[in-house]
Amino acid sequence: MGTLLALVLLVAGIVVLSKAVRMVPQGYQWTVEAFGKYTHTMGPGLHFLIPIYQSVGRKINMMEQVLEVPSQDVITKDNAVVKVDGVVYFQVLDAAKAAYEVAQLEIATLNLVMTNIRTSIGSMDLDESLSRRDEINAKVLVAVDQATHPWGLKVNRIELKDIAPPRDLIEAMARQMKAEREKRANILEAEGFRQAEILKAEGEKQSTILEAEGEREAAFREAEARERLAEAEANATRMVSDAISAGNVHAINYFVAQKYIEAFKALAEAPNQKFVMMPMESAGMIGSLGGIAELAKQALADAPGRAPHLPRSGG
Repeated sequence: MGTLLALVLLVAGIVVLSKAVRMVPQGYQWTVEAFGKYTHTMGPGLHFLIPIYQSVGRKINMMEQVLEVPSQDVITKDNAVVKVDGVVYFQVLDAAKAAYEVAQLEIATLNLVMTNIRTSIGSMDLDESLSRRDEINAKVLVAVDQATHPWGLKVNRIELKDIAPPRDLIEAMARQMKAEREKRANILEAEGFRQAEILKAEGEKQSTILEAEGEREAAFREAEARERLAEAEANATRMVSDAISAGNVHAINYFVAQKYIEAFKALAEAPNQKFVMMPMESAGMIGSLGGIAELAKQALADAPGRAPHLPRSGG
């Protein structure tokens, strides 16, 4: 009988000791209740409680936690249905509020996040919801963080993992993207052709300008040559006229011989003539040439500083 009593006392002592001495692990906080009422919070380390009077209420994880947001169907502003899922990173800052201000903390937080995601995406078109994911994340984060603050939570990040439109809508978007790329390619190709035509036209313009410049320069040179030739002929004519005015008969012979030779040259160079037969007097021709020689001889003799050296004509 004494042994049984000792055994009962030993078991009771162990139970009381286990209730009185508590060790809280790192990263957790435990709430303490006295007859069911919250009194204080125990941090990590060794603590002593009064058995029967005090007990551990809630064991709260104070580390940052990750909560998976399940996939849900969301209707956008333009009535497109997309599937959205994500993750939430949150941390408990006040163990007492997290324990007693809300029931089922994770479920409440999850539902709050899903509701705000539907609200944010529902206010946007499909294209906006696909291209402005960062804006949706920030908007949902602000709303959820403010709503969970009374629960002693701090929501650090909310990330949408995937926004998936329906398959037929994805195919339509792919066709639209392909058409847009083909459009840009056609525009670039047309722009290339346009630039090539412009450069070609510029080249032809420059070529025409240079050709015109060359023709103008050639015409100017030709006109200058003709002017000089005309000036030389005028000088020769003036000299002969002066000689005729002075009574020199050889000057008249010069003009006659010149016209005679020019007419004979034109007749000989005609393309439809093979044989040229014309009567002419040899003596007249020789006389004209002799007159030319005498005229040239006299001109050289009259030039200052030069003595005549032409041989006298045999005629």
